[in-house]
Amino acid sequence: MSAIQRNIEASSARYSASFTHGSLALPPAKKYLVLTCMDARIDPAQAFGIELGDAHVIRNAGASAQDALRSIVISQQLLGTNEIALVKHTGCGMLTFKNEDAYELVREKLGQEAVEELCQANLDFLPFPDLEKAVEADVEFLKRSNLVPNSVLISGWVYEVETGKTRRVV
Repeated sequence: MSAIQRNIEASSARYSASFTHGSLALPPAKKYLVLTCMDARIDPAQAFGIELGDAHVIRNAGASAQDALRSIVISQQLLGTNEIALVKHTGCGMLTFKNEDAYELVREKLGQEAVEELCQANLDFLPFPDLEKAVEADVEFLKRSNLVPNSVLISGWVYEVETGKTRRVV
């Protein structure tokens, strides 16, 4: 067993020993979802004031609305959320490369067969060169989507990893 697996096991034992939230409802109590990056420097619960059971938190590389759309539809249509807060962040890795760079890295580290699999899947890593414009573009993508009702409130934010502050972009 790895050190990570031992930590999960021990942490689970400590957490479950005093766990009292087993009766929370499946739908989030405050009926919203936060879409943010998978970056380990972001603690959505602490940074955005989310208590257990309040909201759905969707995380992916770059807080991509396109990548999260499946989860957004499930959150809204099956579980009743009616607001989206999209939060990208400073220092995001998605600002540092282009698709061609990612494909080349995969070729170097995993080989040509892996690149062919990427090509067959037509995988776009969805990098972006400008943080604020990426927030605006993802909010606009959600607003234009027929999969997100017009009644859903959508806002776009930037979390500053250097300060812990979150500022509204749109």
